[in-house]
Amino acid sequence: MRHALFLPVFDVLADPREVARIAAEAEEAGWDGTFVWDHMSYRAPVAQIADPWITLSAMASATEHIRIGPMVTPLPRRRPTVIARQTATLDRLSDGRLTLGVGIADDSAGELSGAGEELDARRRGAMLDEALEILQAAWTGENVDHHGEHYTVQGIAFRPRPVQEPAIPVWVAVRAGNPRPLRRAARFQGVFPVGVDHPEVLAEIVGAVTELRAAGEQTGPYDVAIGGTPGTDPAPYAAAGATWWMEAFGPYDLSLDAVRGVLRDGPRR
Repeated sequence: MRHALFLPVFDVLADPREVARIAAEAEEAGWDGTFVWDHMSYRAPVAQIADPWITLSAMASATEHIRIGPMVTPLPRRRPTVIARQTATLDRLSDGRLTLGVGIADDSAGELSGAGEELDARRRGAMLDEALEILQAAWTGENVDHHGEHYTVQGIAFRPRPVQEPAIPVWVAVRAGNPRPLRRAARFQGVFPVGVDHPEVLAEIVGAVTELRAAGEQTGPYDVAIGGTPGTDPAPYAAAGATWWMEAFGPYDLSLDAVRGVLRDGPRR
């Protein structure tokens, strides 16, 4: 199992320079990754939010080995052509250390309705699938011609292409009991279960994804990333199939001292 910090880039962590310093310290302390939230707005008392992509660029420049990425980017509220450029550029900046977490998001913080984004979850799911299709084509560096229900890309080549071969790994966010995201996750390189606080639930998700991958003859390495509050024992989740454990910090009462305390203690391997 690999270990990462999972940080909301809110308030005291809304300064990209601070998060980049934390990522560099995490690398030095033996952590395997540092991942960040991607939100446009959030519930009070959160008052400040950093852009995740600029923050990730600062992290990439400050580190050499750890993996970085957004957990997760809600692709239905971002243009896939812009994400194609950003991900390829960031993968090159980091020398191939980007992992792209994706999901459909929800409107619990009002960030969809507040910005006039699509509110229907099924339509957001369709938009996510179409955006992922565009990204997979864009990362080849060849001309992309896509004419779908939600997006059009005509004759654009996204070069330079990413460093990673055959493409940037994609982890798909899922919730227990929802089969459609599980089917989506099985087609890519990893699954990121959200809201799971029992190893037994994680084991059910891992079993379902494993069956779907076998049925679809999907091969290659596959990651199962799970977040937990600092102090939680990751061993039962490793036994349930997790390959990544993320020390997850909540959005409220964020403290640099608390983050650095967990960081300096190092991963519990």
